[in-house]
This record gives sequence, structure tokens and C-alpha cells, in this order.
Amino acid sequence: MKYAWFVTGTDTEIGKTLASCALLHAARGRGFDAVGMKPIAAGCDAAGANEDVQALLAASSCQLPREQINPYLLQRPIAPHLAAAEENRPIEIGVIQAAYRRVAAEHEVVVVEGVGGFRVPLDDRLDTADLAQLLGLPVILVVGMRLGCLNHALLTAESIAARGLRLAGWIANQIDPQMPCQRENLQTLAARLPAPLLGHIPWIPGAAPAEAARHLGAVGQLFV
Repeated sequence: MKYAWFVTGTDTEIGKTLASCALLHAARGRGFDAVGMKPIAAGCDAAGANEDVQALLAASSCQLPREQINPYLLQRPIAPHLAAAEENRPIEIGVIQAAYRRVAAEHEVVVVEGVGGFRVPLDDRLDTADLAQLLGLPVILVVGMRLGCLNHALLTAESIAARGLRLAGWIANQIDPQMPCQRENLQTLAARLPAPLLGHIPWIPGAAPAEAARHLGAVGQLFV
């Protein structure tokens, strides 16, 4: 493994998977063997598949077994600690760490997508921040550009720093096309977040990851 990042977000449903897949396309475009992981996913369709996991598989250089990139697939689309409790299937961070090590040993780039925001509970004691800390990866923050994103982004950046983790960069994803003062909000975050803006994905309904990757104009800073 040459490069790896932990992708988190300012909230749930703000485009972490789209950004993660765009990062995979950007890495593959630079000639790297790149694989995505989503260690914990909550919510399955009628066929028992999770949309985010399937997207990461499709964006990866090769098709690894689902269980390898997604050790915990929970049925209901609710907070993972609640879904895991319903299924009587505790989430064990050590299992995730072992899965990550196997993938990282065999691939040049690994993009690990978290679940929900940075502090989503995984059980009675641990949350996704603990998972990111155990993996020890630099973090990429996906900011869902909508009203309230300034506070959410700055608080998340503070939480990342408090865990001793490095914020490698952030991606703005325009989830509200009617957001007032879009440019000014971007400028505010660029001035206050202690990491480079890797790109601004505009409002593109049904955007494909390869299309989103074209808007990550500064992503090359990650590959140095």
C-alpha cells in the first residue's frame, strides 16, 4: 500500500460514497491499483446488497469479495450500533482492522469510507472516530454544501485533530443547489479548515464517480 485515507463526512447522506468513488477513479487515472472499503454499512435492498458497497466495488480496480471490503453489512438503514444490536451482531473494530490490513497488503491505494459522520456510535463505548484512530489513516472530509455546513465542517475538523489524526484534505459536495452564497461559504471554509480543498463537486443529479472525479482538480496533492 502506497496511499490510504479514511473518508468521513459532516453528516450522513452528504456524498461520502460519491467522493470516495471519485477518489478511486482519480487514483486509477494516475495508474494506481485502487480499492475502496466500507467496513460498516447499514441498509440492504431486496437482494441483500448495499448501494454504497456496490458503488465502491464498481469503482475499484478489481472485484474483491464483498466480505473483504465490507465486514459488517447490517440490514436496517439506521444507526449502526442500533442495527447491530437488533441483529445481535456486535461490531468488533479488530475485525475491521484485520480486513483493512489484508486489503492494504495487496493494493497500492485504499480508500476507507466511514459510516455517517465522524462520531457515529458503533456500540455502547466506541464510535467511528475510534475506528479512524485505530486505523491511523489521514482523513479526507466530505462537506455537504448546504445551510449549516460551516459549523458542521469546523466541528468535525476539530474532532479529527483532537484524535491526533491529520486532515489530508476536504471535498465540497454541493447537495443543495439553491444554497445561498455558495461561493462565499466555500471561501470561508477554505480560509478556516487546516487542509487543502481538493475539489468542489457541483450539483449533478445522478452523477457518475468518473464525472465527479473531474471536479477534484487539486487531488494530485494527495499523491506526493
